[in-house]
Amino acid sequence: MDLQLLKELNAARAKRQAVIMVTPVDGGAQRLVHEGGIGNDDPIAADLAKHFRSTKSAMIESPSGDLFLTVHVPPPRLVIIGAVHISQAMAPMARIAGFDLTIIDPRTAFATDSRFTDTDLLAEWPEDIWAQLAVDRFTALAALTHDPKIDDFPLKHGLLQGCFYVGALGSRKTHAKRIERLTQAGVSEADLARIHAPIGLDLGAQSPAEIAVAVLAQIIEAWRRRPVEALAEPVAGEAA
Repeated sequence: MDLQLLKELNAARAKRQAVIMVTPVDGGAQRLVHEGGIGNDDPIAADLAKHFRSTKSAMIESPSGDLFLTVHVPPPRLVIIGAVHISQAMAPMARIAGFDLTIIDPRTAFATDSRFTDTDLLAEWPEDIWAQLAVDRFTALAALTHDPKIDDFPLKHGLLQGCFYVGALGSRKTHAKRIERLTQAGVSEADLARIHAPIGLDLGAQSPAEIAVAVLAQIIEAWRRRPVEALAEPVAGEAA
């Protein structure tokens, strides 16, 4: 591998950026494609978008010959606001599904190690530790406290920072009031429309465990179907 390409790959991974290394099987020059940097005239644009979403490496056919796509996508994160019963049920399932999990709740009666074993649990106000979380578009946010004093800040900033999924617990009436507050806080109509509320797939879930399944299923759906943006023009220095 070209040393400059290797440096670029390592830098992208360190910054939690998604990239694909394109390697011609016949030994031609490799190239590195960044998600969001797919040129509209790239002959394998559809394949690149498909594999950014699937996160799976694979061999593909192209007009210039067979290519191997080595996919590097950051592991998805799940930030849950609220150390509640739903969170207790969701935590082990999220880990099994491959999510890096963090649970935040300033209420120390709920955020206890005895209730959440082997979990990154922060008994803090979200606004006090938000910067250290470094949420990004590979992060899902689920607000489950039903308390605007705790939920509203992460909801606003999760939307502003482009989380691939933002969901909030509560009825439609509760969500209407939430929309009013977030609108007054300066969140755009387009961003507000991205909130999944009531949270979770409509499975008719009743118990905390069933709701946890519905929420995690919706998060996985959003992760696997997330949009991959393409540039109008090829990235400088990238050959088609």
